[in-house]
Amino acid sequence: MLRTTFCEALGVEHPIVQAGMGPFGSGCELAAAVSNAGALGSLGGSARSPEDLRQQLAVLRTLTERPFAVNFTQPWLQQHPESFDIALEMHAPVVSLALGDPGDLPARAHEAGALFIQQVHTVEQALLVAERGVDVIIAQGTEAGGFGGEVSTVALVPQVVDAVGPVPVLAAGGIADGRGLAAALVLGAQGVNLGTRFLASEEAAISDEWKRAILAAGSQDTVKVDVWDDIFGKPGGGAFDVVPRALETPFIEQWQGHRSDAAIDASRLQGEIMSAIQQQNMERFVPFTGQSAGLIGDILPARDIVRRLIVQATEALESTSRLYS
Repeated sequence: MLRTTFCEALGVEHPIVQAGMGPFGSGCELAAAVSNAGALGSLGGSARSPEDLRQQLAVLRTLTERPFAVNFTQPWLQQHPESFDIALEMHAPVVSLALGDPGDLPARAHEAGALFIQQVHTVEQALLVAERGVDVIIAQGTEAGGFGGEVSTVALVPQVVDAVGPVPVLAAGGIADGRGLAAALVLGAQGVNLGTRFLASEEAAISDEWKRAILAAGSQDTVKVDVWDDIFGKPGGGAFDVVPRALETPFIEQWQGHRSDAAIDASRLQGEIMSAIQQQNMERFVPFTGQSAGLIGDILPARDIVRRLIVQATEALESTSRLYS
């Protein structure tokens, strides 16, 4: 068994977090399955109505008695602060945040008895959120799916570890198997945060078409979708400067090459993407997927993904130890 300070702080068996991948990927079934396997499952809380968020949390409580997180993005909470209130009112054990300055949210979570996890993409962001009093920091490299920065995981993680210690740091980006978990621990992280690997799970609430596309993809088939900023604009109010990584689609290919036209037609394109999120067919538009897709060759139950990660990581660390014994 691999246990780190992250495990002790969060009350979980394994140093693995399933990323909060929004409403299209991370529902209560996936979060519960990961938590029941001894890791930390996450419910994607952004882009959900208050009623849907309450319902998902209520169902999640019936599916697991173990710790779980509710994940939000900072731009979403800027527009919908009631979502954070709902998570605290319903006694979420952990709240996690991505894409911006958390402000006083960690203090509010602590007052409600919850722990707070924050994702960052640079050392400067890590120092900022450490000052805000977060309990755990996710250092996410550019390889990750969804919204991210430009620094690679291998370069970013040890820098963040050095900058914010003793705050536990999790590695994210480009990790899909136990070798990646072992590498993260060697870099000084206390665990990993995985998104794409859990998208390719039986419980993930995305289409079979998207899952099959992940299995078929190589790492080079994921691209940074810079045109996103032309369609949605850059958020302000302390939001981090990030753009999504996704599997390339005809939609992305068309508009990446015509960014000025996308800006002119932004209102319509926003509507198409938001409708795709609600109708769960994002695979036709911007299917968030990381470079770790090249490592994924099967769709498994979430519990089997967790177990495989631990077995592979243990084997990798034991194999490495023989190099110097």
